Amino acid sequence: MTDATAKRRALAARVRERRFFVAPGVFDLISARLADGMGFDCLYMTGYGATASYLGLPDAGIATYTQMADRARAMAEACATPLVADADTGYGGLLNVHHTVRGYEAAGVSGIQIEDQEFPKKCGHTPGRRVIPLEQMVNKIKVAVEARRDPNFLIVARTDARTGLGLDEAIRRGQAFAAAGADVVFVESPESAQEFERVGREIDAPLLANMVEQGRSPLLARDTLTQYGFTMAIHPGVGFMAAAQALEQVYGYLLENGTTKGMAQPLYSFADMNRLMGFEEVWAFDRKWADEQQ
Repeated sequence: MTDATAKRRALAARVRERRFFVAPGVFDLISARLADGMGFDCLYMTGYGATASYLGLPDAGIATYTQMADRARAMAEACATPLVADADTGYGGLLNVHHTVRGYEAAGVSGIQIEDQEFPKKCGHTPGRRVIPLEQMVNKIKVAVEARRDPNFLIVARTDARTGLGLDEAIRRGQAFAAAGADVVFVESPESAQEFERVGREIDAPLLANMVEQGRSPLLARDTLTQYGFTMAIHPGVGFMAAAQALEQVYGYLLENGTTKGMAQPLYSFADMNRLMGFEEVWAFDRKWADEQQ
């Protein structure tokens, strides 16, 4: 059994048993490696954060399949924790969805998220999102399920219908996604705790809650989401928002003072950073082969 297979099996078992877990958003290899060592059951590759950190661009359908699959592969290879990766709309029509599922699975991720937005898509907590007809998205899910080689590779199906078409339509789509074979149903941006409760009551499937700080949805506690019937909660933005805040403070201090001496902002230690990035293995390798290089 490969590492990727083992990771998928562990995560799929947890999802099918509907044992609740939280997944932090990881957006680059530093955030991925840091979160990987903390004991989470799953990591989530955020499309917003990956696009921003890699390209410096908004999450608006600009990043390509190749760019995002490459990022997913790098994160999956760097982490022992299962990784679920954002794949936008599947990057096109049904053939594109088939290719995307095969590519992300080959990259070593444990699950893929696809959504029912029109292309080019937009971040789920920004305005102006429009969705494709339900029948088209159902076919995308069916293709995705058929395309995977490993039955434990999770298909997370997201609907963005709530904001433009209302909760009734979002729930109707979620129910159809589950019937089409999606392993996890993701109703994006419910606008109250009561709406989350209704999603949990009316869609019989493992459910994902998207907890975006300062987004369209309220931030709900683990116990509340569990009570409502949700299986997983992602926090996609907390990492890159925290990093941006810290960087703004330390760069601002450096600009104003010309030095970081006396700065109040705490820093991750240099020794811990070296350890996180694997320098200890490099140094051990150098010691082992030092005599051979003389």
